Amino acid sequence: MKVMKFGGTSVASAESILKVIDIVTACREKKIVVVAAMGTTTDALAELSELASEGNESYKVGLLTIEKQHLKAIEKLIPARERSSVIAKVKFVFNELSSALNGVFILRELTPRTYDYLLSFGERLSAMIVSSVIPEGVYVDARELIKTDSHFGKATVDFEASTILILEKLIPIEGVPVITGFIASSHKNETTTLGRRGSDYTGAIIAAAINAEILEIWTDVEGILTADQKKVEKAYCLDCLSYSEAMELSHFGTRVIYPPTFVPVYKKNIPIRIRSTFNLANAGTLITTEGANNSTKAIKGISSIENINMVTIQGSGMVGVTGISNRLFGALAARKVNVVLISQASSEYSITFAIRERDSVAANEAIEQEFQDEIDRGNIHQISIEKDLAIVAIVGENMKKSPGIAGKLFHTLGRNGINVRAIAQGASELNISCVISIKDLKKALNTIHESFFL
Repeated sequence: MKVMKFGGTSVASAESILKVIDIVTACREKKIVVVAAMGTTTDALAELSELASEGNESYKVGLLTIEKQHLKAIEKLIPARERSSVIAKVKFVFNELSSALNGVFILRELTPRTYDYLLSFGERLSAMIVSSVIPEGVYVDARELIKTDSHFGKATVDFEASTILILEKLIPIEGVPVITGFIASSHKNETTTLGRRGSDYTGAIIAAAINAEILEIWTDVEGILTADQKKVEKAYCLDCLSYSEAMELSHFGTRVIYPPTFVPVYKKNIPIRIRSTFNLANAGTLITTEGANNSTKAIKGISSIENINMVTIQGSGMVGVTGISNRLFGALAARKVNVVLISQASSEYSITFAIRERDSVAANEAIEQEFQDEIDRGNIHQISIEKDLAIVAIVGENMKKSPGIAGKLFHTLGRNGINVRAIAQGASELNISCVISIKDLKKALNTIHESFFL
């Protein structure tokens, strides 16, 4: 059995949905379809929710726009004689959405629980429409399949309970199940979400539960590229990657796959293929445990993260003192500050780490609070924060077999006048990351790509 997940761009319009129908009907195997919300519907629902919570009546205009978009798709996709029942179902859901937004508007309050509930409507409407036009399509609400905790916004999945429900409810379906991505429900039957872009994760959870032969992720790009084509024009699609390489690239800025997607399928050794809904001639990228063992390339991809701040704490009082790192990163975790790169000198005189720009205030407060005594005594001399930075990472399993990769990387950057502020490399030699000025990012990506791929 195959699980086919279609992203928001793949179901953004009637024309796109027709391509989805062609792809699904061309597949002769037994399949399960997972769909995201149409186009930017989830973003629009988030905006309407905020407007309603602020008491701004313009949310009603936005809601009407979303409704018209969905009804327009129905008119183009479904013959007039069969249309009325689908329109009735969709209008019923929009009435439910309107009532929920009106409640937020009256109360001027938007709780995380209500926010997840409001965002769920995008996938519900999309799956309702797609299931009506796919031959033998059967609408399935993922809230009946996937159980989570009550951590609204990015809920943790209860895989054991979810697997039981998925097998119990999906296997008996004789047609083609069309499942809502992104959403789930808690054990109290509250609507939860799996994180933005969580529809990929839905596909992976279902694929793992049924031991699918493959998880296909259909999107608007041809696969995983050697670099971001918006910054590197000569970037090209990779035929094959290992799970390890794909996970590294996804965590370092490659937005083709939502990172948690890998976990359930990796455990079951289920391949992932990424393909473009709009270019069937390209076979896309296949992700497996082995990847491309016969590849002669030392690295597989170059990725980057923008809007990075680099924090350095230093002081002679840190040298040889046990537990400094534990206290530092514990304090940051308590403030929900995500650390994306760490570099420490062997002298232990300083620790440098990179965070998102939006987390810099929280990080500074956390450090000052945790180490106030050391700062007062002069054991920690300085806390500095550098702004306007970016992280560049090169990724590839073949790096461990190829001496001189780090030298080639830094020689390439140095030859082009790009200063490296910090460096991090794991013992696995799967990833080499460095921090540079954001103004040098495009130049760095292009010169590295030329050096390693061209």
